[in-house]
Amino acid sequence: MPLVRISVSDALNPEKRRLLADAVFDAMRATISVPEGDKFVVLTSHTADELVADPHFMGMLRTNEFVLVHITLRRGRPTEKKQALYREIAKQFEERAQIAPHNVMIVLSENDLDDWSFGRGEAQYVQNPPAAAR
Repeated sequence: MPLVRISVSDALNPEKRRLLADAVFDAMRATISVPEGDKFVVLTSHTADELVADPHFMGMLRTNEFVLVHITLRRGRPTEKKQALYREIAKQFEERAQIAPHNVMIVLSENDLDDWSFGRGEAQYVQNPPAAAR
């Protein structure tokens, strides 16, 4: 059920951009048990004045290939799983799109089952919670 938002510079090669959604989805499947088909990604490119990131904050070496990944997902995963997810996304970006790990920032926002509607104006998880939530 995660919703992934990926923000990149419009200077990032379009071929590289196309690889990012699959890389994040595959990393989520490998580390936090996201089910097959649960892929919802918004990828947005921004001009230099619309995507601003300090190039050195926290000792990084960010370039115009900076990628911000914001994942909204259900509350409850342990810190170890989240850290594994961060590592796997950075690894996948580097392997698939040659995006350096210094250029990858990831933010998780957690919520609960009643915070999701997948269509028809219904809260499907309230009506029929997934097996893992029962």
